[in-house]
Amino acid sequence: MKKFILPALGLLALAPTIAFAKDGAAKRFEHDGATYSYTVTQVGDTRVISGIEERTGKPFTLRVGQHRVRGTVGSQQVSFALRDVAPLGIETTTLAAR
Repeated sequence: MKKFILPALGLLALAPTIAFAKDGAAKRFEHDGATYSYTVTQVGDTRVISGIEERTGKPFTLRVGQHRVRGTVGSQQVSFALRDVAPLGIETTTLAAR
């Protein structure tokens, strides 16, 4: 279970970067040797993070509300408090922008 939730928490750690990103723009990050591709869209007051773990093809969808994160990783339901999210400790760098 932790193997799936920790990368999900990493996505939330990128929230400040995501806030400046254009909705629907594909992003990627690596965590524990796995590469994840995802998009972020805003639906009302909820941020929806949808993506896939590239090696296994396992999809994930996370709905980030004001206090709680709910969604699925593969076929498993996940739910955790937003206050439990810890940053991955990676720095984001813009290599090129148009």
